Amino acid sequence: MPDSPLLTAAAVAVIAMAVAVVVGVGLKVLRSFRDLGTDAERATYHTLHAASQAGQHLRRGLNPAGAAKACRQLRALLGCEALAITDTTGVLAWDGAAEELKPRLMALAEGVLAGGRTAVLPAGNPAGPGGAQKTGTGSPLAAVIAPVRAGTRVVGAVAAFAPSASAGLVRATGEVADWVAVQVELAELDASRTLLMEAEVRALRAQISPHFIYNSLNAIASFINTDPARARELVVEFADFTRYSFRRHGDFTTLAEELRCIDRYLLLERARFGERVQVSLRVAPEVLSTVIPFLSLQPLVENAVRHGLEAKEGPGHISISANDAGAFAEVTIEDDGVGMDPAQLQSMLAGHTDGEHVGLRNVDARLRQVYGNDHGLVIDTAPGEGTLITMRVPKSQPGHDA
Repeated sequence: MPDSPLLTAAAVAVIAMAVAVVVGVGLKVLRSFRDLGTDAERATYHTLHAASQAGQHLRRGLNPAGAAKACRQLRALLGCEALAITDTTGVLAWDGAAEELKPRLMALAEGVLAGGRTAVLPAGNPAGPGGAQKTGTGSPLAAVIAPVRAGTRVVGAVAAFAPSASAGLVRATGEVADWVAVQVELAELDASRTLLMEAEVRALRAQISPHFIYNSLNAIASFINTDPARARELVVEFADFTRYSFRRHGDFTTLAEELRCIDRYLLLERARFGERVQVSLRVAPEVLSTVIPFLSLQPLVENAVRHGLEAKEGPGHISISANDAGAFAEVTIEDDGVGMDPAQLQSMLAGHTDGEHVGLRNVDARLRQVYGNDHGLVIDTAPGEGTLITMRVPKSQPGHDA
């Protein structure tokens, strides 16, 4: 029976709809490919992504664990048969084929480590990586060994193995070695900053030791005969204060812990000064868990006592407040003592004069190191007008543990 015109028209319509769907899907797929960018853009992305991944593994410098993980990313970046990273004493990591060459690598890299110049060892050359023998890859491999320099020092090498040492491989291996060097220098800088902070905390402890300890022990001794119970209480507070101040773990603490340390400090100072030192405290509970650099508040309060109130005639007042300021915790320490010349203060904070306010300069420098120059101490003072010190720290600080 011949097809009716109605059925033929229906079939044509179905086919047309199917074609439209296929074309639509095809256009959508093409658009999605275009959204990924050109081939050059995709290559750039993959290169930057590999470098970023490798950089994370070298954040602690050249060590076997980090080098092994970075090696995989860097070999993929160079597209070579094998890649190795060394320090000056041995092979830290090897990724890829021809591991039978690994025992010879330090001998091959000796001149690079000593002279700091890239070595190119052709495939099949008796002096090359495989000598005249074939490697496990089935054919001799060439090697490009580039030095890793940190400043003026050669601290290691990057060695790339491939069937031939093309000019492109030589340049690319040198660039990778320079990139590894940058990561090593950043790791050393980070370690130096940590050591500097530790040294500055030790300096603060040394400052606390001779002045405060001597005065506290004298104050305690004065109560032994007249008020033994008070003397025992002060001994306990003194022990707690020194235990906290001279602890050996961590560069950070919480605002709550630092305020407890200040409370003990002021209790001991009031035992010496009596009613001459009056204190008021106002703290928002939501900022108590904020992480701050260790011994960053106590030196500010000590500065208020020693340089603000001790030289003042009659009673003096210290006001301590900690407030919630959005993303920040804002701490202020104010005294109505003798104050100081603002120009002299700025010179001292800049390190141009030694002065007596070592604690202020120390805390200001550490805050700037940790949070940036915008987060140093803000100090308002004038002769005879007292001193107001403000410190603002972020409430959220990933990577800083108390």
